[in-house]
Amino acid sequence: MSRPLALILFLATIAFAVAPFITPPFTGYRPGQFPVEIVRPAIQPAGYAFAIWSVIYLWLILHAGYGLWKRKDDPAWVRVRPALTVALLLGTVWLAIAGASPIWATAVILVMAAAAITAFLQAPTEPDRWLLSAPLAIFAGWLTAASLVSTGVLLAGYGYAGNEEAAYDMLGVILILAPLIQSRRPRMPVYSLTIGWALIGVAVANWGAGTYVAGAALGIGAVVLAAAVWFWRRA
Repeated sequence: MSRPLALILFLATIAFAVAPFITPPFTGYRPGQFPVEIVRPAIQPAGYAFAIWSVIYLWLILHAGYGLWKRKDDPAWVRVRPALTVALLLGTVWLAIAGASPIWATAVILVMAAAAITAFLQAPTEPDRWLLSAPLAIFAGWLTAASLVSTGVLLAGYGYAGNEEAAYDMLGVILILAPLIQSRRPRMPVYSLTIGWALIGVAVANWGAGTYVAGAALGIGAVVLAAAVWFWRRA
């Protein structure tokens, strides 16, 4: 069963990487998709931050290709494939869902994040550090941030929280969740570095907006990275 799983994961990874080229581009939820129109969600990172997807796609392809070629039956690699495949298959259709329904898109990306985090935590840091653990870390890190961004936009867009309040709420969740997950894999700080990248993007997007969101994002990013260093040193 391990060999078919390796092939399925490889095909799912290719489909995931190709999806943006055949799906209408997604640059964020449209204000008109919500009862409360918000022109610029405070929790959403600056556009440049999404360039990290090119690194994620490439690293996941390398992971899947190497796993199919050299690690078909390796138990450490086999263990992560079910959860990672679920995350990739959901990711393949997520862009289409996001354009149609923010509610369903948020539900799907939360499941994606949970599956990616599960795969990350299942992967040992050694010996295949940069082809097994690291690509799962960057994928899980970005989906942790992205799922909370989507949740924050949804909360503000449906009037459950103000725009800035929703941003502070989601930043608070990151402050708790990111170190908790990182503590389980202290030797792979790529996870926290990715979340730090996302938080810098949030700070840049809010800089000069007359709110404290930028400062909160930078402060929480510093705490997340400091915690990662502390876990690393202890490990």
